[in-house]
Parts: sequence; C-alpha cells; structure tokens
Amino acid sequence: MLLGRIAAEAARHPEDTARSLIFLGDYIDRGASSRGVVERLLKDPLPGIAPAFETVRLLGNHEEALLDFLDERSDGLDWLSYGGLETLMSYGVPLKGYPDTPQRAAELRGALAGAVPPAHLAFYRACTLHHTVGDYVFVHAGVRPGVSLEKQHPADLMWIRDEFLRARQALPGKVVVHGHTICDLPQDLGHRINVDTGAFVSGRLTCLVLRGTRRQFMSTLDV
Repeated sequence: MLLGRIAAEAARHPEDTARSLIFLGDYIDRGASSRGVVERLLKDPLPGIAPAFETVRLLGNHEEALLDFLDERSDGLDWLSYGGLETLMSYGVPLKGYPDTPQRAAELRGALAGAVPPAHLAFYRACTLHHTVGDYVFVHAGVRPGVSLEKQHPADLMWIRDEFLRARQALPGKVVVHGHTICDLPQDLGHRINVDTGAFVSGRLTCLVLRGTRRQFMSTLDV
C-alpha cells in the first residue's frame, strides 16, 4: 500500500519539522471501492506519525460531477458514462436504467442523496481547488496559462488538458503538480509534474515526495 511506503519514508526522516500529505482528487468513479476510499480519507491517513502530516484534499472533476448531479446542476448522464455508475453501486444505489427523463433523474438523485452519508457529502464539499507549498502549486488537472492563480476558473483547475499540457510554463515562478491526464510513468518536466499513472487500469498509484530541492516518485509497483 502506498500510504505504508509514505509512512516508512517519513520514519527515515525524523528531522522533518513540517509535513503535508496532498491528495489531488478523483477519489470516486474508479472501481467498486469509491465509498471505501472516502471512508479512508475521512480519517487520519497516517495515524501515529510524529510530526503529524497536514492533510489536504483537492476536488477532482469526478467529485464535482457527483455534486453537480446532487445539486441539480446536471441530469447525471455524462457522469454515469465516465464512472458515476460505479460510485452509485458502491453506495448501494440500485440503477434500473439511465435517467433519460427528468422524473427518472430526480428519482436517482433522491436515491443517491439518501445513500451518501452526511460525512461523505461534507467531505466532497470541503475539498479545495488548489494548494500552495513554497514554489509548488497543487491542482487536480492544471491551470490556464497566462492567468494568475487567484484568477483561475474552477473548471480549468479540474478539467483543463491541452492548453496547460502544451504550455512551456503555465504558471511562471511555480511548479504545478497535477493529475487528471494519465501517463504511463510519472513526469517531471521541471515546470510541471504529473503523477497520474492511471491506477484504476494500470495498478500503479504514484506519489511525489518533496524534501528540500529533491523530488522523488514512489509507486505501488516499485520493487
């Protein structure tokens, strides 16, 4: 388990005075354990470690899609097509058919609202859009090139791909750490670092360890 490897890495560095554990979003919609992932993240992911980790949970586009459906900003069709079905099943919501009418969408929305524990809903709503530590900016998907962090649109932070990925330096003076766009192996391009190695299909869940000027990747498939 990757959290175990992180704990072991922390134990090798008792001199650390400040620690952050930053999750980049998309906790749901990838397999049958969406509910279990949220349950784990509601607790201290690394208990018993001193000094303790500050834990930051960012909002991914999949969590946004769930909230949009529950808050009646969408009919749920797109969300179900890219993973919402698995999340419904993890919460025990029966799906008799796609919500292809307003009435069926309302019925499914009501069933999901009744199945999601209040603590889980509060978790989704409390996730943040970005986090900064020193020269590093952590986001789910990326940033709009040429736009300051304070003026970024939430949709870009959760959904952007091509414009961000092609930019030579999307956020001058900062290194952007992101996921959202799957790569075979983690990428360190200097100005941006991508840690999304498609764990739901590859089995490789990757994290970035930052200590001083050192950057190190750890993965569930490392030997």
